[in-house]
Amino acid sequence: MRGLRGATTVSRDGKEEIWQAAKVLMEDLLQKNDISSEVIGAAIFSMTEDLTAAFPSTGVRSLPGFDMVPLFDARQCAIEGSLPRCIRVLLLIDTDKGQQELRHVYQAEAAALRPDLIK
Repeated sequence: MRGLRGATTVSRDGKEEIWQAAKVLMEDLLQKNDISSEVIGAAIFSMTEDLTAAFPSTGVRSLPGFDMVPLFDARQCAIEGSLPRCIRVLLLIDTDKGQQELRHVYQAEAAALRPDLIK
């Protein structure tokens, strides 16, 4: 089992925007790592305090194959100066790939969180 990370931001606190951003992030993680929902043991989402309109997991639940994937939402710690309107995800995946082979995905303003991983 390996951990696969991703993050994105939204421009405003709206249901559709949160759901769409979470779906795009998940689709990108799946595509860039050549995996399917079948290998995901769990997906743990977190959001900054300024996002309250929706759960990101609700958007992801609508993707094909995600009806049985355990999804969990949490609140990020409120740290002064942290990136606003940020959605993060940790996927626990069943894979034979080594940690160096995984492609973590940081989109939009969240790319600033891990510039070392952006190619």
